[in-house]
Amino acid sequence: MDLALAAVVFAPGLALGSFLNVVAARLPLRRSIVRPPSACMSCGQEIRWYDNIPLLSYVLLRGRCRDCEARIPPVYPAVELLTGVLLAGCVLAFGLSAEAAVAAFFCAALVAVSAIDFEHRIIPNRIVLPATVLVLLANTARDLSPEWIVAGLAASGFLFAAALAYPAGMGMGDVKLALLMGVALGKTVSVALMAGMLAAMIPGIFLFARHGKKARKIGIPFGPFLALGSVVALFWGHGILDAYLSTLH
Repeated sequence: MDLALAAVVFAPGLALGSFLNVVAARLPLRRSIVRPPSACMSCGQEIRWYDNIPLLSYVLLRGRCRDCEARIPPVYPAVELLTGVLLAGCVLAFGLSAEAAVAAFFCAALVAVSAIDFEHRIIPNRIVLPATVLVLLANTARDLSPEWIVAGLAASGFLFAAALAYPAGMGMGDVKLALLMGVALGKTVSVALMAGMLAAMIPGIFLFARHGKKARKIGIPFGPFLALGSVVALFWGHGILDAYLSTLH
């Protein structure tokens, strides 16, 4: 049953991913996410409805605008596919429940934040702060516990200390994102932070091997790695945390 529900949720997830592309493209520019209708970023031609079908239109158009043939960034179908997969995964993991709804909202926020941070190197308050409030209220309503706010403050405090120690490598946007991660994940936010930091080391090592000491001046967005760690913690965090704690006994 959960597998069938996940399959049903996948298509609306793709549509939501298409909307998140609009959010990621317009919100950093302080443009309305409602009007005007979607248009090609190169020629300005309004996108026809049949050219705006998630994933399918990109494939049929071979990744190019119908009018000016400008290349459509592959991040657009990637966001659509990722959103669909994550929302289906939430239903598959948590069933048709309030927990699944909160997890799906959290995943959508992570996708939007990651796309914006990847392109503009910012994590917008207009997404992170409202999402933090909504997720905190929702998690507290379904499970009345101080775990959510404590985890949020602990995670943001940890990254705040890291930002003070190494301001060139950590921004306040990451600190605020950690607050959202904590109120969404609870105690498994520790898994998210660790997984995100380990993932971020991979491009760091590559840049250091290629550029040597100059790599210290090359900035990479940390938000997508925190988002990746959050997804790991959301679906497998309790098992990872339990396995780690069992090694201490």
